Amino acid sequence: MVSGVPGGPRRRWLTSAPVATSTKGPGGASKKGKSASGRTSGSKVGRYKTAEESGRYTAPIPKSVRHSPPWFGALILVLLIGGVAVITVNYLAHLPFMAHGSPWGLVVGLAAIFVGFLLATRYR
Repeated sequence: MVSGVPGGPRRRWLTSAPVATSTKGPGGASKKGKSASGRTSGSKVGRYKTAEESGRYTAPIPKSVRHSPPWFGALILVLLIGGVAVITVNYLAHLPFMAHGSPWGLVVGLAAIFVGFLLATRYR
């Protein structure tokens, strides 16, 4: 066979013959991260651990601990509605203990509303 003819020995790189891969690098040293079987080192890679095995499990809080007292919801409603009422009455100038248009009516009403919202986030 002539070397310049298609299909000759110079076209060997186009074939799909399997190429043997070695786990050894230059000088006979083993390649980093490879074992003799070709897998990466470490036999427990990707092993699933339950929450109990890993120590990350937190037991749920019992429902008896999570209940708010019965008066808690009523207190939230009184604070929210009362805060709005104080602001409204202040602007209508009917608060007997404050001067007309006093900013303290607004402060008291907003504080009541804020505490009502704060307690509402703690309600269970």
